[in-house]
Amino acid sequence: NRTLDKVKKKALSLCRNIYKGFSPTLASEKLFERDKIKVSRELLRTWFIKEHIAYASRKARPHRNWRERKTHYGWMVQADGSHHDWFEGRGPWCVLMGQIDDATSKVSAEFHGYEGTLPFMASFKSYIGAKGIPLSVYIDRHTTYKSNGKPTIEDELENREPLTQVGRALEELGVDVIFAHSAQAKGRVERLFRTFQDRLVKEMRLRKINTIEDGNRFLKEYLPVYNKRFAVPAAKAADLHRPLPKSTDLNRTLCVKTGRVLRNDFTVA
Repeated sequence: NRTLDKVKKKALSLCRNIYKGFSPTLASEKLFERDKIKVSRELLRTWFIKEHIAYASRKARPHRNWRERKTHYGWMVQADGSHHDWFEGRGPWCVLMGQIDDATSKVSAEFHGYEGTLPFMASFKSYIGAKGIPLSVYIDRHTTYKSNGKPTIEDELENREPLTQVGRALEELGVDVIFAHSAQAKGRVERLFRTFQDRLVKEMRLRKINTIEDGNRFLKEYLPVYNKRFAVPAAKAADLHRPLPKSTDLNRTLCVKTGRVLRNDFTVA
């Protein structure tokens, strides 16, 4: 069962150059997928140690009480943005706006130039177009999502908190907003970004992808494969995503709306 020396030599040469920095697991996958060299991850790990080939390894995480997943697909979506050097200096720093279903871990994501109102709305519009409207969204307290402003007189009369443009749009769509009190609370999407900062970055390196446009085209190819491999079945079969009503124009909901006062001469600024 011993691996031939020439196979070992070629595999290690690829891991020192083309797959530099790849973990044994990912390197094993790429060697088989791209070079038709079948080497188990454990054997690669042994070779890496003996040959002093550096690779990123997972750190032990502190024990936490895990919240059980929601039971239905579409019940709750965790959403966030990840700021990172996704193109490893070949292109601009950007943000991956991602959504992960809490019940199944199915992922949807897009690259944008920054994290803000319009990027969130654009990525959420893509999510709705592909899957439907979820019942709730779990997000952090970034000022894009949660307003820190003082309530207006109208807000006080209606006994509600002031809303950001994102909060207003989600309310119009009938999506409940749940705010996380810490990054650990929405751990599923945080772990997703850590995985993508390793796997996705290296996949794009191999494809020589260096622009946001090319990155988004690659995601349309990459995410279905990723979801097929890593998604899990929901505890209950029903899909709680709602179809978009025919009377609803997403472009008139997922946009920035500002109030204006009608002047005495019947004009609006």
